[in-house]
Amino acid sequence: MLTSRTFVKRTRAGAVVKVVREHYLREDIACGAAACRLCPPAAGSASAPGLEAIPSGASSSLCPGPHFLLPDTNLLLHQIDVLEDPVIKNVIVLQTVLQEVRNRSAPVYKRVRDMIQNPEKHFYSFTNEHHRETYIEQKRGETSNDRNDRAIRVAVNWYNEHLKKIEDEEKIQVIFLTNDRTNKEKALEEGITAYTCEEYIKSLTANPELVDRLACVSDEGKEIESGKIIFPEHIPLSKLQQGIKSGIYLQGTYRASRENYLEATVWVHGDGEENREIIVQGLKHLNRAVHEDIVAVELLAKNEWVAPSSVVLQDDGQNEDDIENEEEKENFLKTTVSKDMLRPTGKVVGIIKRNWRPYCGMLSKSQIKEARRHLFTPADRRIPRIRIETRQAETLEGQRIIVAIDGWPRNSRYPNGHFVKNLGSAGDKETETEVLLLEHDVPHQAFSQAVLSFLPKMPWSITEEDMKHREDLRHLNICSVDPPGCTDIDDALHCREIENGNIEVGVHIADVSHFIRPGNALDEESVKRGTTVYLCEKRIDMVPELLSSNLCSLRSNVDRLAFSCIWEMNHKAEILKTRFTKSIINSKASLTYAEAQMRIDSATMNDEITTSLRGLNKLAKILKKKRIENGALTLSSPEVRFHIDSETHDPIDLQTKELKETNSMVEEFMLLANISVAQKIYDEFPEFALLRKHPAPPPSNYDILVKAAKSKNLEIKTDSAKALAESLDKAESPTFPYLNTLLRILTTRCMMQAVYFCSGMDNDFHHYGLASPIYTHFTSPIRRYADIIVHRLLAVAIGADSTYPELTDKHKLADMCKNLNYRHKMAQYAQRASVAFHTQLFFKTKGVVNEDAYILFVRKNAIVVLIPKYGLEGTVFFEEKDKPTPKLDYNNEVPSLTVEDTTLHVFDKVKVNITLDDSNIQHQKMRMVLVEPKV
Repeated sequence: MLTSRTFVKRTRAGAVVKVVREHYLREDIACGAAACRLCPPAAGSASAPGLEAIPSGASSSLCPGPHFLLPDTNLLLHQIDVLEDPVIKNVIVLQTVLQEVRNRSAPVYKRVRDMIQNPEKHFYSFTNEHHRETYIEQKRGETSNDRNDRAIRVAVNWYNEHLKKIEDEEKIQVIFLTNDRTNKEKALEEGITAYTCEEYIKSLTANPELVDRLACVSDEGKEIESGKIIFPEHIPLSKLQQGIKSGIYLQGTYRASRENYLEATVWVHGDGEENREIIVQGLKHLNRAVHEDIVAVELLAKNEWVAPSSVVLQDDGQNEDDIENEEEKENFLKTTVSKDMLRPTGKVVGIIKRNWRPYCGMLSKSQIKEARRHLFTPADRRIPRIRIETRQAETLEGQRIIVAIDGWPRNSRYPNGHFVKNLGSAGDKETETEVLLLEHDVPHQAFSQAVLSFLPKMPWSITEEDMKHREDLRHLNICSVDPPGCTDIDDALHCREIENGNIEVGVHIADVSHFIRPGNALDEESVKRGTTVYLCEKRIDMVPELLSSNLCSLRSNVDRLAFSCIWEMNHKAEILKTRFTKSIINSKASLTYAEAQMRIDSATMNDEITTSLRGLNKLAKILKKKRIENGALTLSSPEVRFHIDSETHDPIDLQTKELKETNSMVEEFMLLANISVAQKIYDEFPEFALLRKHPAPPPSNYDILVKAAKSKNLEIKTDSAKALAESLDKAESPTFPYLNTLLRILTTRCMMQAVYFCSGMDNDFHHYGLASPIYTHFTSPIRRYADIIVHRLLAVAIGADSTYPELTDKHKLADMCKNLNYRHKMAQYAQRASVAFHTQLFFKTKGVVNEDAYILFVRKNAIVVLIPKYGLEGTVFFEEKDKPTPKLDYNNEVPSLTVEDTTLHVFDKVKVNITLDDSNIQHQKMRMVLVEPKV
């Protein structure tokens, strides 16, 4: 059967065209119930078998008989956490509902699809819009929303009539779940059994814990008894959009401060915007925005502009209605500063898009006995506390839990939310690792069967087909040099003198793109992950282990497929020829940096591998010298390495990483390969080369560095990378050798983030830190997805592989770069969090220690210090609860902080006492107290 809709529309050119939309209706669409003999077998796959013959799941006191559930769109969108619980089974998801969910929330749509695919959930997708008896036309004057509500009720009625025909003793009923009052009333009038989600969930008496997972749907749904309005009203979206168009408001991303909960910045969208960053200060001006929301801000008059606060303020109040105390803290922020310190300041007037996610944290149990309402404190200090209702506060105390935000009424100091999941005991290593992976949005679930199905079948060997378009380089003395314990070996090197007296140098990179073909499930999972994440004692692989640690890893004495970049150089390390080829190699040695160094330094070893290493090392030194002369920066960051106990897996020792000459040797050739490949793919594909740039920092970024150096009578020039590199080289103090390292660490903090970009979407290619006009990533395809794309581009450029549409679509490439930049940033943060957690474990057993430290930054009420022995950074506060506050005098120009009569300058050497402060189990931190000088 066919229905059709005809309408006319005007084209851009002004012509009028008649459009006929045909809509096919069928009678053979199955209801999905296993017990039904009237329908043809359900079209679902074996993995999604549809509804059970006798519905299992929780028993309800409202409807004790067997039943299926049928939710409407809003219920699916808002109560997805409850529906995901294993107790909830046998749910009919209508096509009408699924389409609406898809249009309104991609993440919820994906979760619903996953449940439909899960054979244990028995969720069934019913195509009601194409079933002859459930399709309905929109009536004249009826809104599409009302039409969809009516379509849902028609489908519920059809199901109930249809299921009555099944000849079973006990009839199965379909229960309609909706939180829409009007829709529920109409359903009841039509004889449909309908409940709100809350009514139904509360009727599952055997599962009282489910009530905690209910979302408070209405923003105003749970008014606080006091009813006092705290926040200004948000301007409606339509008015915001008009205001943004006319320039009254600015749209941007809201970034909350970690150090001060009463301050945030809004990064304004759009390239031509001179005020890239707007400061927002004070509770009312923050106006219920949450970190990463897209907001509209209104700029304040210039006489109301403020400077970024240098006060450290944490929200540790228990009394959620203590607004007077907040106002007192806000006054503390307002201090007189020089005019040039003032920054554009604004207030949040409305929310354009909420970017809420599930948050990890802990319950701060209410002091009131038998209370159901408690505050949840997120692990991320940028997220406000969340009020949740739970009956299991006793059980959840001391546990890491996940909570979702539901809304934030104007009269509530904190947003409302609901409990989602218990992760385990706080402080437990497994739980804390899970928390840091979730908090940094690191995809870490096991690889699915669909992904694993695209791996090569074992035993694997190189075939004749693989040898086509490849050079056989197995005769070369190739070796790899990596950190100890490395199993994912991406790169290997060789160096030999050739007949004409020149030197041939080769960088051989694992040919991962041979195994990961564009567009399959393995490729999609790899691009989603974007990068391998290295935690202190765990690696979250970007590609399955069979590839990362075996078939792609360039281990010694096995044949491996590679992508080789081979140069002919003279003895001055000048490149005479460059060529690229897919190859087959057989590495002769897998060495650590220390082993390679030992060979180079040995007086007795003269074998071919050692000779090759010496040649590489000699050339690398010349290459490095040239780079530095061009203005490349040599920066510093204190990296730590843990020695882990083999039984308990706890850190037993901690030391800063020592870099050897061989580290630098490998790095030089990797940089050279990346630059050579970048030039090649850009020459071949000027519009869609995937490149990496490092923007020059804005001059204001260097203020802190210049002032700090000046306080030690040193001049740092920042007008170019070369000037900066040269002035850093000159900034030596014979009495203070560590000063140069401190300056380089501080310089690192002034830098911008390096990012991937598509050459056709940008015209600034320069890499500031490397002083290179063009750069990309080619040398680590096992652990970085960007390198896989670069391999594919290079393979097409040299005729070794065929192209595909997405590879030459610059918009898709730009979107991919955005995701890769995000994944790399989050991986970096996760790694830092892992180091911080293991540092805490280390000091937990170590007890109290006094160590030398250097001041990196001074704040109004604190100093930030670096302890070189442990590569550890921490804050020494001079204001503590229940202790008299010392007299503090902060000088931003010098930068210094005078505590009573002692003045502390940046880079001063001090002694600090380090202990682990575990009074707050969620935010355990290294507590540092100044021992010398005494204040």
